[in-house]
Amino acid sequence: MNQKKILIVEDDEITAMNLQISLQKHGYNIIGICNNIADANSRINALSPEIVIIDISLDETCDGIELAKEIRARYKLPFIYLTSYTDNETIEQAKLTHPYGYIVKPFDPNSLHATIQMALFKYDSEQTTNDELSHLKVEKLNLEKLLYAKKDVNEPIVNFGQGYHLDISICETFYKGEKIRLTKKENAFLRLLVSQMGVVVSFEQAMKYVWEENGATENSVRTLVWRLRNKLEIDIIKNASGVGYYIEE
Repeated sequence: MNQKKILIVEDDEITAMNLQISLQKHGYNIIGICNNIADANSRINALSPEIVIIDISLDETCDGIELAKEIRARYKLPFIYLTSYTDNETIEQAKLTHPYGYIVKPFDPNSLHATIQMALFKYDSEQTTNDELSHLKVEKLNLEKLLYAKKDVNEPIVNFGQGYHLDISICETFYKGEKIRLTKKENAFLRLLVSQMGVVVSFEQAMKYVWEENGATENSVRTLVWRLRNKLEIDIIKNASGVGYYIEE
């Protein structure tokens, strides 16, 4: 397995040693052991761990929670709490930092390994989602630019089809001056088509732009188009068999 880099923040030497031995047996790379916040911050900056294991009660205080807040705010790293405290007050404080796991001492090596794996998986999933959302924001920005380039010289409208226009200032579609009542998804799909008039919008493009979440299928797009066509006075949406849909320029 890929040796994930782990930083241990634990002020009890015996516990820290047991952690190191246990984790090394599972194939992890222990890049450092710290017993205070200052040392932990220095090691994180210098060594770039992929996950941090934090004892909540450093120096018999809740300094571990303060460190976790810094890690989330400054480093955006996953972290797991290791603690002997199970009282409600401590747990509530810990929950506010959104940890990726919570292990109670004395720890079970296999449970700790499983918790680390789940934490890394959750973190990777979050990063993938964030990347997809960032890409989607770029796509939306490009779409707005395309619509702006097609607008009337004197008004914020884009004419299309026979008697239709899209008012890009209020994100509404009209037919011969009358507003067409569309759902959010119908409106988004029509904007996508209008922004790329003459070009086929694929099923994949539609699913990514209109739904913005997992679970949409080609049938979801087909159903949306069927509903949208029922609301249009003149059907201007053309099929590109097996590929997607388009509006003629």
